[in-house]
Amino acid sequence: MNDQNASDWDVVLRGGRVIDPESGLDAVRDVAVAGGQVAAIGTGLRPAPADLDVAGLVVTAGFIDLHSHVNQIPGLRLQALDGVTTALELEAGVAPVAAAYRRAAAEGRPVNYGFATSWALARMAAVAGVALDGRLDTFLANIASPAWQRPAAPAEVTALLARLSADLADGALGIGVLVGYAPQAGPQEYLQVAALAAEAGAPTFTHARDLIEMVPGGLIDGAEEIVRAAGETGAHMHYCHVNSTSQRHIDRVLGLVGRAQDAGARVTTEAYPYGSGMTGIGAAFLAPERLGERGLTPASLTYAPTGERVADAERLRELRATDPGGLVIIELLDEDDPADRGLLLRSLTFPGALVASDAMPLTWAGPAPDPLAWPVPEGAITHPRTAGTFSRALRLLTREGSLGLAEALSKCSLGPARVLEERVPGLRRKGRLQPGGDADIVVFDPATISDRASYADSTRPSAGMRHVLVNGTFVVRDGEIVAGALPGRPVRADPR
Repeated sequence: MNDQNASDWDVVLRGGRVIDPESGLDAVRDVAVAGGQVAAIGTGLRPAPADLDVAGLVVTAGFIDLHSHVNQIPGLRLQALDGVTTALELEAGVAPVAAAYRRAAAEGRPVNYGFATSWALARMAAVAGVALDGRLDTFLANIASPAWQRPAAPAEVTALLARLSADLADGALGIGVLVGYAPQAGPQEYLQVAALAAEAGAPTFTHARDLIEMVPGGLIDGAEEIVRAAGETGAHMHYCHVNSTSQRHIDRVLGLVGRAQDAGARVTTEAYPYGSGMTGIGAAFLAPERLGERGLTPASLTYAPTGERVADAERLRELRATDPGGLVIIELLDEDDPADRGLLLRSLTFPGALVASDAMPLTWAGPAPDPLAWPVPEGAITHPRTAGTFSRALRLLTREGSLGLAEALSKCSLGPARVLEERVPGLRRKGRLQPGGDADIVVFDPATISDRASYADSTRPSAGMRHVLVNGTFVVRDGEIVAGALPGRPVRADPR
C-alpha cells in the first residue's frame, strides 16, 4: 500500500528504529499498519487515527515462540508482555489437533496459536488405551504411568503412526516427540516417526532421550539419536531446549550437531536462558533412584502447588503417586556460577540457535480465577521463563554476549519462522517487518528491555516492552495489557 491510500491506515508508528531481520533494514523509519498487515515503511508518512511517536524505541517483528505449553489467556498475556506474538505448542504437541484448534478459537487468544501432533499422546492411546481430547493435561495426568512407556508392539506402532498421520493431514504444524519421557521406547520407533515426518514435509520437535554420559546403559545417546534420524530419513529434526537436556555436556552436544549440520543434515536447536527446568513431577527421569544421573537430589526440586522444596525421597515418591502431573522446578545449572552461565550463553549463541521459552501453564494455589482477570491474581505460580525468556535473552545476548541487536532479534523471530515456513507458508508473512507482512509488531526500549520474573515472583512481567500488535491490533499499549484484546489467529499447516 502506498501513500495514496494513507487514509486507510489504522496505525502509524512514527520515528522508531526499525529493524527487519531478513532484509537487514536498521534505520529510523515510520511504519504504517492497515487491515492487519504492514502497509508501508518509510519517512514522513501521513497520520493515522492511532499515530504514535516511538522515537528512541526499536520497532521489529513480533517474536515467535516455538515451544510454549501455555494455553491460558493470563499466561499468554505474560508472553505478550515479553514480545511474543505467536505461541506454538510443538514439543509436547496435542492430539487430536482439531480439538485443540476448536477450543482455542472458541475461547479467543491474545496471540497467534498453533499445535504439533503429539507422539506421546498418540503412544498413550495406542499402547495404553488413553482417551485423547486435544489437551496437554491428558499427557500430564498420565505422565508417570508405566503402561504407555513400555516397548511397543508392531501393531501399536502402526496405530500411533496412523494417529500422527491423521493430525498431519488435519493441519498439525509438525510432530512433537517427548522421547525423554518414555526411555523404553525403541530407537527404531523413533526412526519410523522421523520417516513419517520426512514424507509429510513436517519438522519434528524432540525432547531428547538421556545422554550417554547420564545413562551409560541407555538404548542410544539422545543427541546421537536426533542427528542419526536427520541423516537417515532426511527429516528436519528440531532439538528442543538443548540447554536443559544437555546440562554440562552442552559443548559435546553442540559439537555433534554442528558436524551433522556441516554434513547437510537438517538439525536446528533452541534454548532458553535459565538454569532450571520445569515439568511434571511424575516424569521418568525424576524418579528418586534416577536423580543422581543428573547430579540432583530431592532438594533440587521445588513443587509448584505448595512452593516446597522436596524434603527427601519418601516425599518425592508421595508427590509422584498423588499428583504426577504437578509441576516442579528442577535446578540443573547454577545461573550465578560463571562456568554454568557460560554454558547457557553458548547454547544461545550457537550458530543458528533459536530462543524458545518452554513456557509453562500457571499453577494456582487456590481455585483458578476468571481467565480474563488482569493483572494475574495472587496465587499463580509458574517458571519465570513464561514471563521473561525473550527479554532476558536479548539482555544476555546483547549486553553480556557478543551479538548485535539485529542478530539477537533474528533468533526470536525470523529464525523460528523459517523452521516452519516450508510446511506453513503463512509464516513467510511473520518473523519479518516488511510491507505486505502480517502486522505482528513489537516496540521496546533497548536500554531497559529486561526480564523481571524470578523464581520467587514468577508472574512479574518484563520491563521495556512498550507496544505489541498482533494482526494489527494492540495487545499491549503503553506497557499495559489492552483489556479484551484477543486478536490471535490460528497458525495451521498446508498438508502435502
